[in-house]
Amino acid sequence: MGKIYALGVSSRPISNRKSKIPYRPMRARIDQEILYIHQEDVPAYKKSGSVVRNSYFWALRSIADRAGFNQDWEFADVVWPALERMLMSFTESGYLGYRETVLEFTDEVAIPDALRPVGTWIAEDDYDAEA
Repeated sequence: MGKIYALGVSSRPISNRKSKIPYRPMRARIDQEILYIHQEDVPAYKKSGSVVRNSYFWALRSIADRAGFNQDWEFADVVWPALERMLMSFTESGYLGYRETVLEFTDEVAIPDALRPVGTWIAEDDYDAEA
């Protein structure tokens, strides 16, 4: 696959940009066909923040069943294909890091087919340590 360039902005490939802000992967779990993304890992809306990150926030929030403040965000199984396409789109754009757009499940969970392209596993000990 070729390198992706931001037209009219820079001659550097955007896939090589380094973020100065450390982002953690989105810890996820599934319970009764509902995907939960850990409240500390969902994107934050910032009034004077990045347009891309704020768009990412609103895009995810728009398909969430519940996206309350200080609560895990909930996504019903019917929106998982849309969630996967959205996460892949933001990943492929190069403006957000891979870690910001991947769902991490504990290693005991079978990642559903609809989320497999954007899902990975984390050891349960590491999941608990980060929580």
